[in-house]
Amino acid sequence: MQGQTKIQERLRGIQSLIHEIEEARNHSEAGINKLTQNNNPSTIKQAMQDAEKEERLIRQALSKIYEIHSIRNESRIHARNSGQKEMLRKGQLMKMLQISAQTLPLYVSKPGEKVPQLVGCIPANAEYTAKAGDMVAALTKVVDKGSDEENWIMAEVISYSHHTQKYEVHDIDEEQKPRHILSKRRVIPLPLYRANPETDIHALFPKGTVVMALYPQTTCFYKAIINDLPSNAKHDYEVLFEDSTYANGYSDPMYVPQRFVISIKQRKS
Repeated sequence: MQGQTKIQERLRGIQSLIHEIEEARNHSEAGINKLTQNNNPSTIKQAMQDAEKEERLIRQALSKIYEIHSIRNESRIHARNSGQKEMLRKGQLMKMLQISAQTLPLYVSKPGEKVPQLVGCIPANAEYTAKAGDMVAALTKVVDKGSDEENWIMAEVISYSHHTQKYEVHDIDEEQKPRHILSKRRVIPLPLYRANPETDIHALFPKGTVVMALYPQTTCFYKAIINDLPSNAKHDYEVLFEDSTYANGYSDPMYVPQRFVISIKQRKS
C-alpha cells in the first residue's frame, strides 16, 4: 500500500508538470515567433531561457517516471520475499515484457554530455553489478538431462555476492524451477534507459552490428544482425536472426525493443 501511495504522489507530480510543460512550450513558441521578426540579443536570450525552462521541466517529469519504475520494482521484490509468488501465463508474461520495454525511461543527454553505461547500447563496465530485481541475460544450461547445451535467457537478479562474485538469478519464464548461481561473466545487465535516436545516435548499435536479441514471443536471446535502427524514441530495432532454415542463413526482419538488444558475448565456462 505504501508503494501505491508513493506512485500516486509521483503521478500527481507528473500531471502538474505536464501542465507546466504545456505552458512553457506555448511561451517558448511565442518567443520563437518573435525571433522571426526581431532577432536582437535580448530576444535571443529570452528565447534560450524559455527553451531551457521547458527542458528542465521535461527532465523533471522523466525523473519521476524513473522513480515510479523503481518503486514498482521494490514493491514486487518485497512481495516476492514475503512469499507472494507471481504466477503468469505465457501470454501475460509476453505482455509484461512488451510493456516494460515500451515504458523503459528515455535518456536524453545534454549537449556535450557523455552518455552513461546501460543507456541503449552502452554496456556496463567491469565493476558494475546489477541490483536485486534487475533484468539480465543469463547463460544457463538447458534443463534436459544429459544436455550440455546452454542458452542466454531472460532472468531476474535475486542477489549478488561480492565475496564469490556470483549472481543468484531465476528464469522469469520458469518460476518453479531452481534458481541459478552464475559467475559474473555469465550475466549481462539489460539497459536501464532507452537511447534517444534524435540526440544520442551513438548510443545505438550501428547497422550491421552482430548482437544478441530477444526472439519475439520467447524469453531467450539469440544471435542477430542489426538491419535498421529506431528512427525515434518509440521505434524498435529491426534485426535479422541467424536461422539455418532460410537460404541466406537469416530470418525475415523482426522488431525488437532497445531493452532486449545487447552486445554479443562469447560463451565461456
